[in-house]
Amino acid sequence: KHPSYFQGIGKPLEAPLVRLLNRYGYTGKHAPVIIQSFETQNLRQLSRMTRVPLAQLLNGSGKPYDFVLSGDPRTYADLAKPAGLADIATYADGIGANTNLMIPLVGGRLGTPTTLVADAHAAGLIVHGWTFRAENTFLPNEFDAGADPTALGDLEGQIHAFLKLGMDGFFTDQPFLGRKAIDSFVK
Repeated sequence: KHPSYFQGIGKPLEAPLVRLLNRYGYTGKHAPVIIQSFETQNLRQLSRMTRVPLAQLLNGSGKPYDFVLSGDPRTYADLAKPAGLADIATYADGIGANTNLMIPLVGGRLGTPTTLVADAHAAGLIVHGWTFRAENTFLPNEFDAGADPTALGDLEGQIHAFLKLGMDGFFTDQPFLGRKAIDSFVK
């Protein structure tokens, strides 16, 4: 998650990572691994070193730290626009998007979906959302189950809202509930 830091202390991780992946046979587009980063330059470098899938992570605010270091004025919001997605498609296979970039929260509830998923698909990118968590404190209010912030709410309902947009996959802290949501969505 911090490639500029490791580059800065003389311990770049890209070459050792690719060597390790190659050693264990993770070499092609169908390898069961995705390398992801919040920064762009390391993904550009990795796109020349390996054929495993790469994903540009997009946060709901701020900018990639390599942009901060280089003075690039673009933000994650800029990368989430069609021109930014077209650029990402030159070095990555997909994006990992903060859920708020796909469906912003309005007053604690899901608002109007953006065009991010459709725009990313138009650029040839897959879309994974992050991070889906079942505790009420992390869910949009309409999926809460009671007033206890630590109680598990309707994660399945939240995931379904994003799958309806065409989201291709997601990160979750409760994979058993994520699997359940996929199974019920497919039925």
